[in-house]
Amino acid sequence: MRFSPLAAVPLAAFLVAADDPTPRFGPRLEGFTYPWKVETMPLTIVGKPAEMAYMDLAAERPNGRTVVLLHGKNFCGATWESSARALLKAGYRVIVPDQLGFCKSSKPEGAQYSLQLLASSTRKLLAARGIPRASVVGHSMGGMLAIRYAIMFPDVVDRLVLVNPIGLRDRSEDGVPYIDVEALWAGEKKTSYASIKAYQQENYYHGTWRPAYDRWVWMLAGMYAGKGREQVALAQAKTSEMIRTQPVAREFDRVKVPTTMIVGTLDKTAFGRQQAPANLRAFLQAVPSLAPEAVRRMPNANLVRLEGLGHSPHVEAPDRFEPVLLQALAGQGERR
Repeated sequence: MRFSPLAAVPLAAFLVAADDPTPRFGPRLEGFTYPWKVETMPLTIVGKPAEMAYMDLAAERPNGRTVVLLHGKNFCGATWESSARALLKAGYRVIVPDQLGFCKSSKPEGAQYSLQLLASSTRKLLAARGIPRASVVGHSMGGMLAIRYAIMFPDVVDRLVLVNPIGLRDRSEDGVPYIDVEALWAGEKKTSYASIKAYQQENYYHGTWRPAYDRWVWMLAGMYAGKGREQVALAQAKTSEMIRTQPVAREFDRVKVPTTMIVGTLDKTAFGRQQAPANLRAFLQAVPSLAPEAVRRMPNANLVRLEGLGHSPHVEAPDRFEPVLLQALAGQGERR
């Protein structure tokens, strides 16, 4: 029998209009079940209480090291499930946060999002969990965040692993115009299962699709549906502006920790393409084209290419991705 990606969703999530099959998971994914227990850390954002959600996973046979997994903009902590299981099996303690403004974490309307804010919140989380040092793995937007984290807190990072990171180019230099939050918010309000799938199929999975990907599309679509959808859309608009206006591309020389960049070679992601003029879109380089120069500019970095995979190799081919991740964390193949 074919597995349905919605099979585990509570029945109440489907009490919606007959012509709209989108589940209502809530603005903090209240109706979407994560693979492990979710805890929260209190924060104060512009004078109001907020919470940062996370999973803290202990290995049965610990090796004494901790790995932090940072999700991308169109992803959540739960998307790391297979990678987290591989890390646990190898003995790592694994911390999987949902960043402020995303997924099961608060989405405070008054927040002025920045990579520095997200990095500082992640550092507070690790300190609160009694973790002095960790290796940091960041995917997509999480790669940008991981770079910022390593620049801000170099003494507490063992190793850095960047998985198809965006932000490898300042799009202002390419002529991509600024889009304000109001316009971005209007666009985010139109988000649906169909729009999410179409974008991911074209850019992440090089035109292919598997039923297993549907679970992650419904996860996002269900956050945009029902009560709280405007709150979700606003947070996504603000974090899009954050990515656009806070490039890390000029600071690669400041990344001193040992770094491995893992890139699926069929990734078509070029952040800003959708907002760029039509005559410019074809000239915006995607992640695989930008990766070699970015790695060259980092003092202690190496590049690993995963041929035939796209933007999310940890989702598309865990069996190929996870051995490479473990090798990177062990320091195998790093530049000398």
